[in-house]
Amino acid sequence: MKHTTFLLALTIFSSTLFAQAPPPAAEKVMELTIAKATAENKNILLIFHASWCGWCHKMDSSLNDPSIKANFDKYYVIEHLTVQESKAKVALENPGGMDIMKKFHGETSGLPFWVILDKKGELIADSRMKDDKGELQNTGCPANQKEVEYWITLLKKTSKIGDAQLELIAKRFRMNEAH
Repeated sequence: MKHTTFLLALTIFSSTLFAQAPPPAAEKVMELTIAKATAENKNILLIFHASWCGWCHKMDSSLNDPSIKANFDKYYVIEHLTVQESKAKVALENPGGMDIMKKFHGETSGLPFWVILDKKGELIADSRMKDDKGELQNTGCPANQKEVEYWITLLKKTSKIGDAQLELIAKRFRMNEAH
């Protein structure tokens, strides 16, 4: 019985230790992501997100959909930085994440906010598109027709994904509008 109690206490203690490990600093995440993108000769899709953000979860679900995932894996290193968490979950944020989001002018855009960077970490495009008034609006997780068309335009610009595959991607992202 003592042995079982000890193992249970050890399990709870070790899981608490792992749960409290702070997320890596955003600069370190970027350093590793740029190194990976350089080694694999890919662009970077950097997504700013938070645990409470439903549209962030839709973005990840879309990118990970088996019908289109291989296209993103072939041309992009996908990385996330956690920002704008609720007070109760602020410990989930990557330290310095908001500084990087500000660097790309996304701090007032809402979540998800994403950027496409070259393998050196230089900005190629972001999730802000001009609306009918010429003002920049965050597409977040592309869902409506205009957002998805903008997304597809950027994918054409930053990858060699073929037209048939781009159509599948557009179809998958359009599904987000209905949900």
